Amino acid sequence: MIEVEVFTAPGCGKCGRAKDILKAVVERMADAGVRWREVNILDEMDHAVQMGVLSTPALAIDGELVFASLPSEKKLRQALQQRLGRPLS
Repeated sequence: MIEVEVFTAPGCGKCGRAKDILKAVVERMADAGVRWREVNILDEMDHAVQMGVLSTPALAIDGELVFASLPSEKKLRQALQQRLGRPLS
């Protein structure tokens, strides 16, 4: 199981639409073992600091901060494909 975490904050103007698009990518890959979790940094400040999140939005895969800002759909798919070791449809 691969876990994708998106770190957001209330009022983050960049988080909303892009987050929804990327969440849809992950949900289409659920059958490949990819899971999505949204992390509100105000609710989980210690976790965000431990992960090295300096600003929102940010994205981690399997407990590793991979994108300091939300990636494009293509970049997220590539990162997930690399972790899975196979192409995804």
